Amino acid sequence: MNIVVCVKQVPDTAEADVRIASDGSGIEMEGLPLQINESDNYALEEALLIKEDRDGEVTVITLGPDSSEEVLRMCMAKGATEAVRLADPAFDGGDAWATANALAKAIGGMEYDLVLTGCMASDDGMTQVGVTLAEMLGVPHATYVTEMEIGDGAVTVGRELEGGLLEKLEIKLPAVVTIQTGINEPRYASIMGIAKAAKRDIDTKAASDLGLDTAEAGKAGSKTTLLGLDYPPAGEGAEILDGTPAEASTKLADVLKEKGFA
Repeated sequence: MNIVVCVKQVPDTAEADVRIASDGSGIEMEGLPLQINESDNYALEEALLIKEDRDGEVTVITLGPDSSEEVLRMCMAKGATEAVRLADPAFDGGDAWATANALAKAIGGMEYDLVLTGCMASDDGMTQVGVTLAEMLGVPHATYVTEMEIGDGAVTVGRELEGGLLEKLEIKLPAVVTIQTGINEPRYASIMGIAKAAKRDIDTKAASDLGLDTAEAGKAGSKTTLLGLDYPPAGEGAEILDGTPAEASTKLADVLKEKGFA
C-alpha cells in the first residue's frame, strides 16, 4: 500500500511570547522553535503502522521553506520511505486553497492508495487543506478520524463528532483522511535513523515542475486575503470576592443578579 502524508512545519508557541509582525501579516518568527504540526505527527505514525502491517511505501510531502526539510528528515528517520518538498518563491503567501492546489498537483502524479493529513494546522487552525485536497484529487474523504481499519479496496474509519459521538464510515480507496490527535502514540526517531536520514535526498519541486502557472500559486492563486492580525481587546480584569465560601457565594449571587444573569 502506498501512502502519502502531508506534513507542515509550524512554530511552537506553547511557552513563547508571541508577537504580531509590524506589518500585521503574521507573527514574529525570529527566535521561535519550529516543529512538525501536532496532528500531522499522528498522521505520520498511522501511515507507518499501516506500512508495517501491509508493506508498501510512505511518502511525506510538505510545502515550505528550507527549514521545513528538518521535519521531512525527522519523518524519514522514523520510517518514511521518501520525502518531497514543494519549494518555490511562487508558493509564498498562499492560503489553504493555493496550498491544497500545489499538493494536489504533486500527489496527482504519484501512485497512492491513501493520503493522510492532520485534521488541522496549529498555526492557523483552518482545517481546510485536507478536504480541499480531496476535492481536487477527485477522491472521497473523512475528517477528524480517531479510528482506522484498512480492508480490501476500502478503509473503515471512526470520526469524531460533537458531543462525544463517533461516526463509522467505509470509504473506497484511494481516499484522503485527516487524522485527529490521540489516534495512536507517535514514536520517537532513533539516533541511527536520524543519522541515516541526514544523508538521504529530498525531492524538491518548483511550481513549473508541477505544471503550475505562477497565477495559480501562492498569493496570486489564493481565494482569500489575510487583512491583518490584532491583539484581542483587553478586558476589565477579574473581581476577587473575599470572605468565607458562604460569603463569597452570596456576593457572587448578588453580582449575577446585578448583571442580569439571575
